[in-house]
Formats: sequence, structure tokens, C-alpha cells
Amino acid sequence: MKIALLHVTIPLVLCVLIATSGIFSSVQVDLTYDHYAERTVDYLPAFLAMPFNSLVNLGYIAMGIYWLLQRAGDQEDKNTAYVKDVFTVMAITYAPVQWVRLATLSRLPAVLDQWFTLPIFAWVPVWCRFITHGWQPRHALAVELCSMFSYALALVHDRGFEVALGCHVALAVTEGVRAQRRFGDPLSRRYLALAMLTCCGFVALKLLDHPLAQYRVFQRLTGHFWSKVCDIYQFHFSFCFLTRLTRLAQRREE
Repeated sequence: MKIALLHVTIPLVLCVLIATSGIFSSVQVDLTYDHYAERTVDYLPAFLAMPFNSLVNLGYIAMGIYWLLQRAGDQEDKNTAYVKDVFTVMAITYAPVQWVRLATLSRLPAVLDQWFTLPIFAWVPVWCRFITHGWQPRHALAVELCSMFSYALALVHDRGFEVALGCHVALAVTEGVRAQRRFGDPLSRRYLALAMLTCCGFVALKLLDHPLAQYRVFQRLTGHFWSKVCDIYQFHFSFCFLTRLTRLAQRREE
């Protein structure tokens, strides 16, 4: 776990240094509370200005800690533990980035919030490749570097980030389906379907944040809040799917 923490922290620090250089000063990001349907509470401190959208980030941390304590396979060697722990640390570190973005409404955390999403999604194909072909550090490094560099699309077009994210999601689904066909069973298929369903919920509810706010049920717990709940479950079911598939692959090799 210490190695996984180190290998996530180093790229994170590099991203922060690059982002502070001003290279992404032209990237289109939302820097006002008007972007969100949840109303701010003026008497609360900045880190709780939108209490529900802020506190939901604790869910990422709780989910990450839970999976940090779980085994990824029946026989968890160092590579299996590493692949799982990297994904876990990514989930945990993503929470404070989102929280700081809401608390400060400044460009740096807004850019990092978008940027960090890409290598997180990219780790799913890396884990799938580990399941089907064994641990290949060069492949993992190449995928993560390409993922990080793909954020440069945000410099080319206002919707460049959305294009990059869409490609990441498509690749994650493709590799997940491919791994499922090779090693999966009905339970892993169910986890994969739930991960894909919650991914759709994450995207749809975030896009419909303001339209849904006209309905009373979405005026306090807004679409953006529920999109984050879906995102947490997306992480959870991805862990369920990938750890299940890891165990099935190990058993087939015995």
C-alpha cells in the first residue's frame, strides 16, 4: 500500500505543479455557485457552503478505506495488492480535490478535478489487462501517461475534456466486457452491469442538475449530489467486478 500511495502521490504533485504554471488558464471550467442547483447556506463556512455536495465527498473516503482493507484475490501477491491499492488511493485522494473546488471556486482545483478523473478511469483497463495478461508495468505506465496527456484536448476545444472522458469511459467498458467474456461468471456480469448503470447515472444526473431542480424532491438533494452518490457506487461496483474477476482468473490458473 505504501508503494501504491507513493506512485499516486508523485503524479498528483506533478499535476499540481503543471497546473499552477498557468498552462491550463484557458481551459473552460465552472467557477461560480450558479453552476450548481444546490443553494448555498450563507452562515456556514466556505467548506460547507453547499453542505450536501460537500459532505458527499466523505463517501469516497469511506468507500476507499473499506476497499483498502479488502483483499483483491484469494491469493493476494504484491502485484495484485498493488493494482487494487492504486485504485483505492485514487478514490480517496479524489475526494479532497472535489471538496476544495467547491470551497474555493478557484481555477486550480477545478482543473485538477477534471484532470484526475481521466487516470482514474484509465486504471480500469490497466486492471483488466492485469487480469487477462498478468502484470505489465510498461503497459500500465503507458496507459496512465497517455491518459494524463489526453487532458491537453481541453486546450484545443471547450469540450475537449468531455471528449477525452468519453473515450476513457468507452475504453473502460470495452476492456471490462472483454475480461468478463474471458473469465467472468453471472455474479461478475451483474457487477459489471451495475458499474455501467451507475456510470450512466453519474453522467445523466450531473448534466440534469438544473432541470431536475424544478422538482421539489431534487431541490435540496440535487441532481449533482445524486450524481456523486452514483459515482461512489460506480467505484464500489467496479471494485466488486474487478476483484471478483481477479479471483476467477486465479482459480482458473490453479
